[in-house]
Amino acid sequence: MSTSKSSGSSRLGRDSAAQRLGIKMYAGELVKIGMIIVRQRGTRYLPGKNVKRGSDDTLYAMSEGKVRFATKLKKLFNGSQRMVKVVSVDKK
Repeated sequence: MSTSKSSGSSRLGRDSAAQRLGIKMYAGELVKIGMIIVRQRGTRYLPGKNVKRGSDDTLYAMSEGKVRFATKLKKLFNGSQRMVKVVSVDKK
């Protein structure tokens, strides 16, 4: 029975693949139906007009047009308000 580890074995080298999150289509860009606009974890950006949210919180286009980003006040259930970022697609 050996008293030390054999050479060549390493505890390093494990790493997961990047998730490739973030904005995929920027403001003013033309999108087609089904194109991904934002990949996110949680609802950092909310869907606006002609944009839907997927099961993994991805925002994608429901019609052709230009991407538009806006900030607006949203009223919460407890009566308070907060600023939210909204992504929408303006039809051609």
